[in-house]
Amino acid sequence: MKTGGQLIVDALEANGTDRIYCVPGESYLAVLDALHDSPIRTIVCRQEGGAAMMADCHGRLTGKPGICFVTRGPGATNASAGIHIAMQDSVPVILFIGQVASHAKHREAFQEVDYARFFGDIAKWVVEIDDAARIPEFVTRAFAVATSGRPGPVVISLPEDMLTSLAEAPEALPHTPVETRPGEAELDALEELLGKAKRPFVILGGTRWDAAAVARMRTIAEAWSLPVGCSFRRQMLFDHLHPNYAGDVGIGINPKLATAIKQADLVLLIGGRMGEMPSSDYTLLKSPYPDQTLVHVHADAGELGRVYRPTLAINASPSAFVEAFAGRKPAATPAWADETPKLHAAYLDWSTPPESGPGAVQMGPIMNYLEKMLPDDAILTNGAGNYATWVHRFHRSRRFATQAAPTSGSMGYGTPAAVAAKELFPERDVIAFAGDGCFLMNGQEFATAVQYDLPIIVIVVNNGIYGTIRMHQEREYPGRVVATDLKNPDFAALARAYGGHGETVEKTADFAPAFERARASGKPSIVEIRLDPEAITPTRTMTQIRDRA
Repeated sequence: MKTGGQLIVDALEANGTDRIYCVPGESYLAVLDALHDSPIRTIVCRQEGGAAMMADCHGRLTGKPGICFVTRGPGATNASAGIHIAMQDSVPVILFIGQVASHAKHREAFQEVDYARFFGDIAKWVVEIDDAARIPEFVTRAFAVATSGRPGPVVISLPEDMLTSLAEAPEALPHTPVETRPGEAELDALEELLGKAKRPFVILGGTRWDAAAVARMRTIAEAWSLPVGCSFRRQMLFDHLHPNYAGDVGIGINPKLATAIKQADLVLLIGGRMGEMPSSDYTLLKSPYPDQTLVHVHADAGELGRVYRPTLAINASPSAFVEAFAGRKPAATPAWADETPKLHAAYLDWSTPPESGPGAVQMGPIMNYLEKMLPDDAILTNGAGNYATWVHRFHRSRRFATQAAPTSGSMGYGTPAAVAAKELFPERDVIAFAGDGCFLMNGQEFATAVQYDLPIIVIVVNNGIYGTIRMHQEREYPGRVVATDLKNPDFAALARAYGGHGETVEKTADFAPAFERARASGKPSIVEIRLDPEAITPTRTMTQIRDRA
């Protein structure tokens, strides 16, 4: 006989869980008690949104479900931001929520929420466990649901009395991974379509990739001379300095790349959904009937034909697909072979940062410095905002599992993601980028980095405004500024107050020595860049945007 809390921890151990992210709550004290004697590492966070984003980063970088525990009511609703990210980004996460006791349910008891209704549209599966004896069944199923097909978040509600009750339950066994593989007929059809194509293009996206799959995709691209682009915030899926890389297919796309995709006669979309952002509001590929011949490879049959009608639908995970297709070779040198290097040259030109701009701090030279300084395995994280343009356009990713950023465009992600990444990979450099508005949405997780001695470096790009919204405001309603000005703390002093290292950069030449001091400190660090708000994008000033409006 074991308590429900012990059975939860046993099931997590059986499914390979090595760490969880949590904010403690009295609603699941029995689980916390069981964790006391477990080898599972417990990372205590400062707010449930940050804890859920850490779990998302864990799932994003490892492919294994990130595990998060929160308390009922406001704890669960705080965590919903991370669950929404995991759903839109197809990341495996399991959120456990302490629930009110069974006798108090449906009475609007203290902090009671109906989680099936609250999370129903932003999770793959939501369930409440009423019988402790069924815990092994439900937890193992949660791992299977979170990782199969299109990965995503699962939410499990745990009534407080269920967790303290004693039950006899079968020993938990690990879930069985489910793989979807392409058939020979589909591979033959793709080979035939490629043989007829004159201007093919490959777009990589989604999840369920690993380092081996990325390497096989490179082999396929080389064999077929294929130009390859990566979907929005999935840049780690292909080496940016490889001669077949054509650029990222996302917000602010290189116009030459957009033209190449629109003019392609065949688009091979592997793993991604081609949502609103990578499709440039459904204009690169018209919905529902693309102008191009579309071959869509996805692990979830429900995504095939959901938005775009593909000419050829292949129900397979990216890793299984590239493994199966890697042995196929073209009969002759492809007709487009000479065009692929031109797209790569256009990418290199597009991803070379400008050396000048308004104000005393120039982000272009800063990005050049980081490209030279950071090793290929450094992990870069960020949330959302115009500052992220500098990372996505000018950082040249080289390796898999080096990027954690929400395709859903959620602010506040970078700092908690960096904490999780550094805890997972302590030997690697982890750099978080955040705007001033973005940082203050989950900046309290810097305290978590200090608590666990995780020397992340957070680069806060401070321009004193909600930059993206101000840019849109100036374009749509020029001169009518409202609700976008910010009065910020001294971020370097804030870092020191937390027990970390802080630096302030007020001119370009300050950045390199400030970054090196932060790196040498061995502490979690904040490097604050005080950027002129005129430097709103790499190519346009705020005044230019206002004048063009």
